[in-house]
Amino acid sequence: MTASTSPRRPAADPGPDGPRTGDRTVRTLPPASTTALTHEYLVAVDSALRAAITALVHTWRVELASPLGPGSPAAPPADILLDHDLPEMLQALNGTGGKRIRPSMTYWGWVAAGGRRDDRGEADVVRAGAALELLHIFALIHDDVMDESDSRRGQPSVHTLAAQLHLHAGARGDARHFGESIAVLVGDLAHAEADHLVTELPRAMRQIWRLLVVELVHGQSRDLTGSAAGRRDLDHARRVARMKSGRYTVQRPLELGAAAAGAPDEVRDALMDYGEEVGEAFALRDDLLGVWGDPRSTGKPAGDDLISGKPTVIMALADERLQGGARRTLRRVGTPELSPADVSLLQTALAEQGVVEAVEARISEHVRAAGAALDRTALDPAGVAGLTGMAHLVAWRDR
Repeated sequence: MTASTSPRRPAADPGPDGPRTGDRTVRTLPPASTTALTHEYLVAVDSALRAAITALVHTWRVELASPLGPGSPAAPPADILLDHDLPEMLQALNGTGGKRIRPSMTYWGWVAAGGRRDDRGEADVVRAGAALELLHIFALIHDDVMDESDSRRGQPSVHTLAAQLHLHAGARGDARHFGESIAVLVGDLAHAEADHLVTELPRAMRQIWRLLVVELVHGQSRDLTGSAAGRRDLDHARRVARMKSGRYTVQRPLELGAAAAGAPDEVRDALMDYGEEVGEAFALRDDLLGVWGDPRSTGKPAGDDLISGKPTVIMALADERLQGGARRTLRRVGTPELSPADVSLLQTALAEQGVVEAVEARISEHVRAAGAALDRTALDPAGVAGLTGMAHLVAWRDR
């Protein structure tokens, strides 16, 4: 393996019996029928998303066009943004190659809890899935501002695009500050629309939603403060990953689906245990992609986490294992002094010290434990198959 190659177990070639951890066989991917079920659900989620954003565009362009009341002249367009006004920016971000992991987890949590047998809660699951996608857009936009990331999914990030429009217009003030301010507002719009969708969900689902949002913000705050403090200890890295990634991406979406199905406590507990393990695998794969991910797949620069100095499990292992020149280079992580050559050196040194293998082993163990959690209580077989496939998708993805 070279330093520039993503250290990913190939999900498309798991061997005749599925991926293995030592001599333990991990469940294989689900049958095609479960994929068809997910597709049908995601089509409904996308339709709900388009409807929500279309309504927002109408409100922005028509209902707010004459803020002084009927008969007053329409407000002039935002001349710097032109055709890139805030709702249009949000509209452009919808459907730009996202993996739809969060709504898929909600769907399979619902199916596993028996929801599809009588379609109980189906509309709620679709609404929750659309809200999760809007919340994720909010999180990505704000995350790019905080991480100073110029690109997202291979395209200019919102704050970068807005700054470019500012420069092109020869506008007054600082283009970067303008771009970041516009991005914050676009993210706020996405969050507001997500919350609007959630208002029509049952109380139990609204309570889960509130906790999900608070955990997301809490995890991001710990990510920022950990980076600023130079935290590299394993305990801190795992806490941040659990809050910012695991619960937000896997556990709470699963819990939303289970609540929509009216799941009993034992079913909810099994799904939450599964979610904790898959959430850990998701975060660890994120860590690997943040150091060795292929920019053509991730849409991010090579070694992005090294550049930003994120307090990840890999940084904790680096602090334990690197010596000599590599350790001295490690001190420049997260600083302007870190050069592309430094990034390449650290990628190679970490791989040579067995960090990739150590993290891959942890990922495989979490996937195995997730499968065991699904076996502990009676769940719908189609849901078990779907969640098994989701565990593989999350654990061995390339972006």
